[in-house]
Amino acid sequence: MIRIFIWSLLSFVLIISPFLGSVHLNLADIFNYDTLTSNIFFNLRLPRVFFAFFAGSILSLSGFLFQNIFRNTLMTPYTLGISSGAVLGVGIAIKLGFGILAFGISTLSAFGFFGALLSVFLLIYLAQFLKNTHQESLLLLGIALSLFYSSALMVIFYLGNSIQNDILIRFTMGSLSVIGWQNPLLLSLMAFILFVSIYMYRFELQLLALSEEQAKLKGVDAKKVILSLLIIASLAIGVLVSISGPIGFIGLVVPHLVSKLYPLSIEHRIFKTALFGGLFLVSCDTIARSIQTQGELPIGIVTALIGVPLFIYLIISKQG
Repeated sequence: MIRIFIWSLLSFVLIISPFLGSVHLNLADIFNYDTLTSNIFFNLRLPRVFFAFFAGSILSLSGFLFQNIFRNTLMTPYTLGISSGAVLGVGIAIKLGFGILAFGISTLSAFGFFGALLSVFLLIYLAQFLKNTHQESLLLLGIALSLFYSSALMVIFYLGNSIQNDILIRFTMGSLSVIGWQNPLLLSLMAFILFVSIYMYRFELQLLALSEEQAKLKGVDAKKVILSLLIIASLAIGVLVSISGPIGFIGLVVPHLVSKLYPLSIEHRIFKTALFGGLFLVSCDTIARSIQTQGELPIGIVTALIGVPLFIYLIISKQG
């Protein structure tokens, strides 16, 4: 019963979300393409809902992937410093003035991807020196990287001018505000690639969730599978962060909730995690847009208000 209620609520929010916002829409003018209402609905509201849905899917699938690879419910791209690495990469691009397009690819997206990828390789390299690479030691290593990236970003703030700093401040708060369909379509492609990659390796991921030794006994090239999935996840996270900024705790909250609702095998939770994550972030964004403030409430604030209490609960329950 609780499953039906949750899915029904999230689906209802998805349907009404494009109609909510600071500007009231006249429903009769939505399909009258010469009106302001139609322009707002099809070029602002609807693309934003699609963007939020695929962003939530990417974050949830990435969290799902990391938690199963490292066999720890606290492992996400956010807690491991991968999102922070992408933010630092975008910060460097903003500081250098690389906000232009090169060969059809945004340099912000490229810097975000390489920042995320650098974090993955640093984690893999430094994990060789840890005796317990898949538990608390690796998590602490990721937190240390996040702190280092935050300090480096503060240096960029110190060296930047007022315009660059204003862009960085707004960027680090996270935003799902988009214009047109270019970014939603790009993000849908990233979400599709990530989903297909995880689904293709679903059986290997099932074995890796038990142990690397178990996977090797079954003939799985564990290092190749892990590296391939981490690179694909880093690409998706890098592209997402370069557009929206950091959005925390979705990758932590959603896989945990789905595993509670559906204590099934990993392969049966992949699609449910992607769908639930998309609907969940759309709901968070709807809340952010519905709160009447002087400006739009950053999405990162809403996700943090929901995610932090659950994060604390996970830490306490893990100790228990």
